[in-house]
Amino acid sequence: MLKNLHVRNLALVREVDLTFGDGLNILSGETGAGKSVLIESIAAALGGRVSKNLVRQDAEYALVELEFEVRRPTALKALREMEMPVGADGIVLISRKIGEGRSTIRVNDETFTAARLKAAAPYLLDIYGQNEHQTLQDASRQLALLDEYGKKTVRPLKEKCSSLYRQKKEAEKQLLALSMNEDERLRKMDLLGYEAGEIEEAALIPGEDEELEKEYRKLANGQKIMESVQGAHALTGYDMNGAGDAVGMAVRELSGIGRLDPEAEDLCRMISEIDSLLNDFNREISDYIDSFSYDEERLMETENRLNVLNRLKSKYGGSIESVMKAYEARVEELDTLRHLEDKKSEAEKQFSDAEKKLKEAADTLHGERRKAADSFEKEVAEQLKELNFAQVDFAIELTEKEDCGENGADAVEFMISTNPGEARRPLRQIASGGELSRMMLGIKAMFAQQEEADTLIFDEIDTGISGRTAQKVAEKLAGVSSGRQVLCITHLPQIASMADHHFLIEKEVGDGQTKTVVRKLSEEGAVEELARMLGGAQVTGQTQRAAAEMKAMSETFRKGRKAES
Repeated sequence: MLKNLHVRNLALVREVDLTFGDGLNILSGETGAGKSVLIESIAAALGGRVSKNLVRQDAEYALVELEFEVRRPTALKALREMEMPVGADGIVLISRKIGEGRSTIRVNDETFTAARLKAAAPYLLDIYGQNEHQTLQDASRQLALLDEYGKKTVRPLKEKCSSLYRQKKEAEKQLLALSMNEDERLRKMDLLGYEAGEIEEAALIPGEDEELEKEYRKLANGQKIMESVQGAHALTGYDMNGAGDAVGMAVRELSGIGRLDPEAEDLCRMISEIDSLLNDFNREISDYIDSFSYDEERLMETENRLNVLNRLKSKYGGSIESVMKAYEARVEELDTLRHLEDKKSEAEKQFSDAEKKLKEAADTLHGERRKAADSFEKEVAEQLKELNFAQVDFAIELTEKEDCGENGADAVEFMISTNPGEARRPLRQIASGGELSRMMLGIKAMFAQQEEADTLIFDEIDTGISGRTAQKVAEKLAGVSSGRQVLCITHLPQIASMADHHFLIEKEVGDGQTKTVVRKLSEEGAVEELARMLGGAQVTGQTQRAAAEMKAMSETFRKGRKAES
């Protein structure tokens, strides 16, 4: 469960620290007070996208911190398999710092990536956002809900279909590549044969071009090299006016003064070392001159060979290695073209086998989906009756398309009739926003028993509902929260009255700035907030009494539910 939420410098929030409890946690307040920002901050801390514009203008960064206590063994096991650091007591501390240009995420003081955290988030909580109910009108979302409901048997078959579909597409791609007429095949073989031949004729050696480049530079600059080396030899030699001759004279001049002045011995030793080094250098440079040879014929050979290699490199990929790979690819493609019919027959068989297996897997998947749909229909119908759909007739129309895809061949359409005597029609054609909202709540209530996460968050589940329907929704939320922690943003007093913990979100203006503040309400404060929700701008004694009565009735209902469970 989510034990604590700490937000700093995000949107209108200067600093908020909230401690949530078990059961139903209600967040209420005027429109624009910043209720949804708290939900956005939770999503952001769990790796969701967040705009840097949400950071308060007078702050360098925003900070969101979450503290979870993971209780479910399956969730703990999954998180540890994902290498998320989890405390021995199941505590997971998540912090996200959002600044200019970058953000950092830490989990139990270990750096974490947003992608890894998003993958782990479903084991911590499930957020039902604003307007999510509208996705119920989308056929792909309906199919996803059905598959999620029957995931134990459906998921392995979906994975099998996906694998077979990829095999089929790969075989189809090979077939397309092998589809050509005889003239085209012969033309391609001629080109490939020519290209393979010119590479083979070059007899390439890896690294040869680099060695030839060095040799070519030396040969092409032979005259300049020799002039420079000979000049250095003359300048450092022991002939008249050479450095060696001058140093030799210096050695003779100093050799006799060591005994006259001991301090001059170091100078004698240094000039002797210079003389020795210069002598070694002069001998080495002389050997270099003797060994240097300039061969114009070799220069031409090197230049011609480099031209061949550079032409092939330019044509086939920029390096000797890439040219050799190009040769192997052309030899392989030539072999394929020489045995085209055999290769084509093999690809056709692979395509046919994959298509057949995919169809069989899709048929099996269809059968499992049909079983899941039968059970799904009954459970949804029961949920809807509890949510004030008095005469609901709900069914899932499951049809098989001609073509199989990676999800099988099924098309799903949720069908519904909410009035006696009316035929079922597609949900997308007739359901209002309030009806869709209740349906999504009913489905979430069904899934709550399968959810790995301890915490469910509902952001304004009350869209488009009021009166008796609102009461039914409130009772449903209270029922869901008896086995899970639920956080719910609401504008309806019926829902708020069911709170185990009630938080009021308000805007305050001071020192020329606006900020969002949140405080947990006492029993008396919760009744006052209910009175405000009932009475609007003006709270009277009558609305206060009505609020107290509503709170008392909700307490009675919740106690009755607990006694039943």
